[in-house]
Amino acid sequence: MCSPLSILSVLATLLQTLAVLALLTAVLPLNLAIVIPAFLWSRMRPAPRHPALRPQRILLTGGKMTKALQLARCFNAAGHSVVLVETHKYWLSGHRFSNAVERFYTVPAPEEDADGYVAALLDLVQQENIDAFIPVSSPVASAYDAMAGEALAPHCQVIHSSPDAVAMLDDKFKLCETARSLGLSAPKAVLITSPQQILSFDFKTDSGPYLLKSLRYDAVSRLDMTRLPFPGMAAYVESLPISEANPWVMQEFISGQEYCTHSTVRQGTIRLHCCSKSSPFQVNYDHVDKPEIYAWVKTFVRALNLTGQISFDVIQSADGTVYPIECNPRTHSAITMFYNHPDVAEAYLTDSAIGDPITPLPGSRPTYWLYHEIWRLTGITSWAEFQAWRQTIAEGTDALFQWQDPLPFLMVPHWQITLLLLNNLRQLKRWVKIDFNIGKLVERGGD
Repeated sequence: MCSPLSILSVLATLLQTLAVLALLTAVLPLNLAIVIPAFLWSRMRPAPRHPALRPQRILLTGGKMTKALQLARCFNAAGHSVVLVETHKYWLSGHRFSNAVERFYTVPAPEEDADGYVAALLDLVQQENIDAFIPVSSPVASAYDAMAGEALAPHCQVIHSSPDAVAMLDDKFKLCETARSLGLSAPKAVLITSPQQILSFDFKTDSGPYLLKSLRYDAVSRLDMTRLPFPGMAAYVESLPISEANPWVMQEFISGQEYCTHSTVRQGTIRLHCCSKSSPFQVNYDHVDKPEIYAWVKTFVRALNLTGQISFDVIQSADGTVYPIECNPRTHSAITMFYNHPDVAEAYLTDSAIGDPITPLPGSRPTYWLYHEIWRLTGITSWAEFQAWRQTIAEGTDALFQWQDPLPFLMVPHWQITLLLLNNLRQLKRWVKIDFNIGKLVERGGD
């Protein structure tokens, strides 16, 4: 028999999902009013494609995410052909309708069937005569894409780090240890394998503050910014799933401005780089020139001779010191800032000298996701907040919408997200938030 609490939880989930579906239905006519004229225009005036000296066939994973769409558009505009891939769960990707995507396939989820995932990618490389494999990895998939890269390397170019490099970069404790070994600045970090380690830590000598972070990716716990120590923290610490099999890290909290970066690297050389102030939920990107951060990243990737897509979250303290707080060995959504740059494909595919790495064009606009901004509008409580919101819309550009490729702007919210919501409604399954950028529902234990 269901308890009153579980009944209330089911009702809350039901009402939450129905309310969002109603909101999406309400804005659908406005979306259609934008997309239909743009679609007709794109058919009459197709986007120009610049013929590549050597057209290549590119295999991109992560087809549900905007960053995969952005790369597809960049490669397509440069005269290359794009094959887009996602796991079976996301067969409904709205990006499969993009003009930049030649073919779309689904493959097994790597965390459920690693061998099947690698075998499916290998089959696609051979079937589609792929020249370059560029994974747009989810946090869970980075390590599996590194495994796949080893299997695919004899057949095509692979733009991804080795399994050992990915393991180190993904580990917040090892990242800090590696940075310090290279003479670079890094926050203090303590590997935690049991709650008792935290409760026994000498906070009187080292008062911190510290943040607790799961080494294993967790879409929900990563949003927890609780600072240690605090009175009565034992109950909080003991509620966390910390164990030797599921280690966490206690990382020094650094005061300062947080930034996110993306660097595309080939054999230790940065070919493409961007940097943006971090924003709530990471759905607003505006390039800033931060030489100190670039120098830190340049030293790090050169010393380790890395290849792949390397993204950092860093804090720059008041004295200018750069502290890495997390590294993601995969594509960052900040790549959307290159929406109008003509040289992205070359930066990824060739080793030819280009001087300094390419950065977003001086005239490029900050990127945002309109559906996130509409949601944010509902929480505005002052005129100043509204003015800031209006400025974001006026000065920026939507990361999904392009006049020459409008269908993803329609299909992501009103097909991809809508079908995911309907599926959760059918299962009465809870979700925490909608991420239009990543193209998923954030769920406990989700991908």
